Amino acid sequence: MQYVKQFMVIIVFSLVGQALETLVPLPVPAAAYGLVLLLLALLTGLVKLEKVKGAADFLISVMPVLFIA
Repeated sequence: MQYVKQFMVIIVFSLVGQALETLVPLPVPAAAYGLVLLLLALLTGLVKLEKVKGAADFLISVMPVLFIA
């Protein structure tokens, strides 16, 4: 259950990035907005690393498979 919560935190930042892409008229992908927002939230302490570490580690571990497929 904790991984689902961690993954939902990452998804929320991705959705906010998607919304920013439609609102801000810059040629920046939504994923970049989401990643920058998540980075800023981690650096400022708004989101603790423990809240996303497990899901992020899993996503990083399956990333090579996504590049092959």
